[in-house]
Amino acid sequence: MGAVLAAVLGASLAGCSSTGGKRAEERASQQAAQGKAAVDTPRWTIGMVTHSGDGDSFWDIVQKGAEQAAAKDNVKFLYAHNDEGQQQAQLIDSYVDKKVDGLIVSLAKPEAVRAAVARATRAGIPVITVNSGTAESKEFGALTHIGQDETIAGEAVGDELGKRGRKKALCVLHEQGNVGHEQRCAGAKKTFDGDLQNIYVDGTNMPDVQASIEAKLQSTKGIDAVVTLGAPFAGAAVQAKKQAESEAEIDTFDLNAKVVTALKDNTLGFAVDQQPYLQGYQAVDLLWLYKYNDNVLGGGKPVLTGPQIITKKDAPALEAYTKRGTR
Repeated sequence: MGAVLAAVLGASLAGCSSTGGKRAEERASQQAAQGKAAVDTPRWTIGMVTHSGDGDSFWDIVQKGAEQAAAKDNVKFLYAHNDEGQQQAQLIDSYVDKKVDGLIVSLAKPEAVRAAVARATRAGIPVITVNSGTAESKEFGALTHIGQDETIAGEAVGDELGKRGRKKALCVLHEQGNVGHEQRCAGAKKTFDGDLQNIYVDGTNMPDVQASIEAKLQSTKGIDAVVTLGAPFAGAAVQAKKQAESEAEIDTFDLNAKVVTALKDNTLGFAVDQQPYLQGYQAVDLLWLYKYNDNVLGGGKPVLTGPQIITKKDAPALEAYTKRGTR
């Protein structure tokens, strides 16, 4: 095992150079394609249950990170999602019944899944929370939380809006009951010197999202910035701006290939990247480390993957990664 770990460490150190990093990535891809893991530890099973999933560009990236870490770590990876808290809790219960060796959970609606997470920890299953639930993670008995602090991310948005001279902003919340979304908008309002208003839309109906933003831009004078809380909703805001003949700048949380293109052509002003690939990858990797070596990161604090403000000048460097679906 020591020789295998030394080889893995050597590959990681090689990644310190661009050439070494490329070689390490190619080796990892070849191993994954051949079904080979980088370690010879037991084939543990790790389940992930999130509040959103397949078809969502953000969660596709989280899932890809988790799958690639699982391939490296000789882990059997299970994934399920549901945007309803009660159904998410049932999915967690199903993984507890399967006696998984580790569990990764998002806490967008923490009270709805509290009992299910408690059942997992009572069963001796180590839990890591990701993305949503920074404040609740430790209380729920998780080893650590991996993601961005939503309040801090919101504060960064408020500061950025101020730097750009904005005076009246709209914060678009697309999922009712998501505590992280509320924290983002509240954080932005805290640091923004201008006026920030919240608008709630039905995130499952994109035409409704566009129509709601368009109506608000038409009915409320002076809005000069619209902030969406997810990359797919930025496009709807752009269309709403056009239809309303508004001059508002459109900004968004999260990054994908379309957002990078829009940043490059000035359709969007800035994006907030929380590195979803890392959230999936690190969650699986840290559970493997915990099972193998009783390691825990964070020292009782969340392991932060963001926020990072991405603008037009940053977009070209990230374009290749967004196209391959890892950023």
